[in-house]
Amino acid sequence: MVDALSFIGPKDENIKLIEESFKSKIVVRGDEIIVDGMKKEIEIINLLVNDMIITINNKGFVEKDDVKLLINLSKSGQSSIDFIDSDSPIILHTHRGAIYAKTKGQKAYLKAVKENDIVFAIGPAGTGKTYQAVASAVDALKSKIVDKIIITRPAVEAGERLGFLPGDLKNKVDPYLTPLFDALSDMIQRDKLKIYLDSSVIEVAPLAYMRGRTLHNSFIILDEAQNATKTQMKMFLTRLGVTSKSIITGDITQIDLPPKEKSGLVDAIKVLKKIKGISFINFDENDVVRHKLIKDIIKAYGDNNGK
Repeated sequence: MVDALSFIGPKDENIKLIEESFKSKIVVRGDEIIVDGMKKEIEIINLLVNDMIITINNKGFVEKDDVKLLINLSKSGQSSIDFIDSDSPIILHTHRGAIYAKTKGQKAYLKAVKENDIVFAIGPAGTGKTYQAVASAVDALKSKIVDKIIITRPAVEAGERLGFLPGDLKNKVDPYLTPLFDALSDMIQRDKLKIYLDSSVIEVAPLAYMRGRTLHNSFIILDEAQNATKTQMKMFLTRLGVTSKSIITGDITQIDLPPKEKSGLVDAIKVLKKIKGISFINFDENDVVRHKLIKDIIKAYGDNNGK
């Protein structure tokens, strides 16, 4: 038994999401849910309702993004019980709620982070690679496992170079780092985040700034690693100091380097795959937690490239 208001959501938004996704008519009366529709769809909605109840029992609530994910799972015949259960790792309790593994791939990802000092997370957009990495780093900082967080990414995107962008260095760099600041602001209250940034407890900087440094007792994230060159990747990996951890994220189908420049991420996958203490986690369209169409888009491009 769960609280009806938690189930239906603010302004009945959870129920409205379900109604928009199915042809059946849904009516909630007190603690009863009445579904009128085809037998097969009613069975799917029943699975969805059970998964929503499981989520509320574990998290204390079910939010809009959870319902969207659970709808996609139920339609594909999967159940959230495989990963949103009592064993599902909650990475971080934030001022906006708990951050936890939402897919099997994310669950394997978090397990790898706990067991290895270096983890490569490789896969398409929307799979939570960067967001889960930042959450893991913030959790390690708050738990005093590390003293510092460094988040970096190559300043190369969609064929652009810093020199061709307007403004001073800060103006040129900020567009590349905005997604990382967005993730941090979801996990740390604004005033506290400002203190961390001003005191360099959390540092967000282009990859070029990592050269010549040795980073002890730190959690280091390299995002968009497919756009790092082989030289940059080696430079980054050798920055790892004593009692430090590192996550490298990237999508090898979205490389923006010049044609003659080989991706350091692609190279690292081949060179480092047998080293103990380094783990490689591969995500696919089943791990996408953004808009339901993204999964279909990724699959369509994958099928087309295979022809």
